[in-house]
Amino acid sequence: MSLTQNKVRIIGGEWRSRVISFPHHAGLRPTPDRVRETVFNWLGQDMSGRTCLDLFAGSGAMGIEAASRRSELVVMVESSPTVYSALQASLQKLRADQIELLMIDALEFIMSDQRQFDVIFLDPPYRLGLLPKLLPLLPLHITKDGLIYVEGDSLSELDEDWLVWRSGRSGRVRYQLLRYEKNR
Repeated sequence: MSLTQNKVRIIGGEWRSRVISFPHHAGLRPTPDRVRETVFNWLGQDMSGRTCLDLFAGSGAMGIEAASRRSELVVMVESSPTVYSALQASLQKLRADQIELLMIDALEFIMSDQRQFDVIFLDPPYRLGLLPKLLPLLPLHITKDGLIYVEGDSLSELDEDWLVWRSGRSGRVRYQLLRYEKNR
């Protein structure tokens, strides 16, 4: 993946090796190939029957990877009109009918949408420091056995209601799969 070209390659599933483009935008940095590969090894290569939320869609890499692996539904949330338009073009090119793309602020979405998801991808722009605000809002949106993928340059301390199921690091990127223990 080359960030200077603003392209990212899908690494698995139906759209494996397809390339999607994204515009230059402050704070937009696709999850690296190696990290996506690890996360989908943890989640399983076949996402059939699962519903996913990509709350800060950006390049679309995580949500499209989930759809490529046969997720039943992927909701992608993006607030930037420029990034949203690029995502629309990529989804049309892939004929990704199982992806619902919404142009709305992530916090607005989480406060107004009542759906629950099996997997939530949470990778907000690092500079905004949104993880501590978002994590308390997510238990209402995760299924009983659901997982939350969190990515950041540093990850905040979690309260006892959260279990770090898996974690890793790639360069400056830290990532975790979390379970909400009160749902279990």
